[in-house]
Amino acid sequence: MRKGFGVFILCAAIVFAFLPGVQGAEKAIKIGINAPMTGDIPKVGEGTKFAAQMWLEDVKAAGGLEVGGKKYPVELVIEDNESKAESAVKANTKMITEDEVIAIVGPQASKQAVPAGDVANNYKTPMITPWSTNPDTTKDRPFVFRGCFLDPFQGPVLANFIKEEFKFTKAAVLYDVASDYPKGLAEYFKKAWEGLGENYKVVAYESFTTKDADFSSQLTKIIQSGAEVLFTPQYYNEVALIVPQAHELGWNKPIVGSDSWGSAETVKLCGKDCYGLFFSSHYAAAGAVGATKEFIDRYNKKYGYVPDDVAALTWDSIRIVQKGIQDCGKLSGDIKADRQAVRDAMAKIKEFEGITGKMTFTEEGDPIKCAVIVKISDKGEYEFYKSVCP
Repeated sequence: MRKGFGVFILCAAIVFAFLPGVQGAEKAIKIGINAPMTGDIPKVGEGTKFAAQMWLEDVKAAGGLEVGGKKYPVELVIEDNESKAESAVKANTKMITEDEVIAIVGPQASKQAVPAGDVANNYKTPMITPWSTNPDTTKDRPFVFRGCFLDPFQGPVLANFIKEEFKFTKAAVLYDVASDYPKGLAEYFKKAWEGLGENYKVVAYESFTTKDADFSSQLTKIIQSGAEVLFTPQYYNEVALIVPQAHELGWNKPIVGSDSWGSAETVKLCGKDCYGLFFSSHYAAAGAVGATKEFIDRYNKKYGYVPDDVAALTWDSIRIVQKGIQDCGKLSGDIKADRQAVRDAMAKIKEFEGITGKMTFTEEGDPIKCAVIVKISDKGEYEFYKSVCP
């Protein structure tokens, strides 16, 4: 009885192994996710993970990714970068050297994406950051891509919007000097604003350091400067402190933000203090149509809230990696050769139709795409206000 049963199991295992389309017949394709699951901006990590997991559901439903006529199962390797640069570097190193991922999606914030991109490029592993707008992330790094517009574009977009919308000439800026993204964008905005003409002045240029929670000193100087508008390119956890404190000190003029405001947590934590304010972003959930609306509705039904721009950009970015894998021709099994092939295929992508817009990549790995100006409605929704294209 035991002998017969053993023979049956052995035969079944042999048949199963050679059945066409059975997962495991080909070695799994591993894609790394480098995201801030903990730390200062955990909602960014959550949106990243949820969008990636939704994508994986679709891949599994299709029986895997087809490359060169073969179907490959796919695995996600998710690493928490804790919103820290050093952790992002460690995460990329681990996924590349130990997990043997073929490509990496993330990190999101520039503070982590810039150093992590250096690791990916040195190991010749394709990496695409969905949300990092700092130019240094992809500069001189042929293996690093991004799914969003850049700050040299975003800065002038915001400067011109304020000029046209409010007719102001005196602006103030409040930013985190210790973080790559706000520091870089503050500089691009200042340059763009002062480049509008001799009457356009940044009358207050105030900074703070990460983890600061009291901005009364900087805000008092801004109020006393005679500024007509305040620009602050900060993340949701800081916006929820800065805006109410400004109002408490008597500021009753416009406050404008950047794409870092795009998290659903911004208005959740800031509340009515943020109603009526504007920020630049990558897409607007309210009023979305087509594939964008389908993504939003599916995400909302599955996770219970409207996805922010990070989730949408992650969806686009991981699909760009998918296209790179499927367009590379075939997988050899040599991870170094396959990474190179995927990178080359990603670099050739033209007119990619993303839910955050159509994009074509430059030689630097940056997409040419439009920005969206979003208004926070009196219901706390992110409404499309206008689109600004290169």
